[in-house]
Amino acid sequence: MTPRPSGRNPWLPHRPSADAVARVFLIPYSGCGASMYRQWPRQWKGVDFVPVELPGHETRFAEPNFTTYQELAQAMSAGLRDHLDVPFAFFGHCGSALAAYETSAELARTGGPAASQLYISSQVAPQDGPAGRFLSMDDTELKAELESLMRRMGGNPNSELLSLYLEILRADVDTNKRYVMPDPYGLPGPITAIGWTEDDEIPYADMTGWTKCGETTSVLLDGGHHAFMEAPESLLDLMSAHLLKASSR
Repeated sequence: MTPRPSGRNPWLPHRPSADAVARVFLIPYSGCGASMYRQWPRQWKGVDFVPVELPGHETRFAEPNFTTYQELAQAMSAGLRDHLDVPFAFFGHCGSALAAYETSAELARTGGPAASQLYISSQVAPQDGPAGRFLSMDDTELKAELESLMRRMGGNPNSELLSLYLEILRADVDTNKRYVMPDPYGLPGPITAIGWTEDDEIPYADMTGWTKCGETTSVLLDGGHHAFMEAPESLLDLMSAHLLKASSR
């Protein structure tokens, strides 16, 4: 096995397991950092679940934020390259699903290692967006949503912290607004489009366009828009089963 580099990778809050049979890279959604996956196990049935830290977020706050998903994809694919030596997938929810798609596309376009799976949660296909109620919110409304989310994650945000994260959220929402992709790249690997029974943000019925982006299987899981944050076993089992199958080939 190729030795791992000894230096800290800013994209990864913790080092992936060297003995993992497969990996899922978890991309945080708009306004959030890798800590939003704090309830997820590091490994499930031999598959690594690896949160990704984005530029301009949490531990990388001092770095410039990205302005397009394509820009982020180029940097992320390079930053994760040393850990794409086993079957791997990207998971993204809402806005970060578009970042996950673009990173998968960037690797395919440039001849890099191909993702075994792309997991899309609560997001319409690139050609059907931009979509989502955050896109039309003003800063006051976004701040209220941010406070609710931070409390859901177990935090007790003060005014200074909310103002800081509002700046990040606004930048991420603006990136989403700019993402217009009428003719998306077709991925060589399979896509799993995941909807949630009680999701009032992105209805499952609106996610059918992913078939234009590659071979797509649609799955409806129990829960609301934020159910993924609690790492439900139905979601972990779904992703692990695909990757364990890929690792056994």
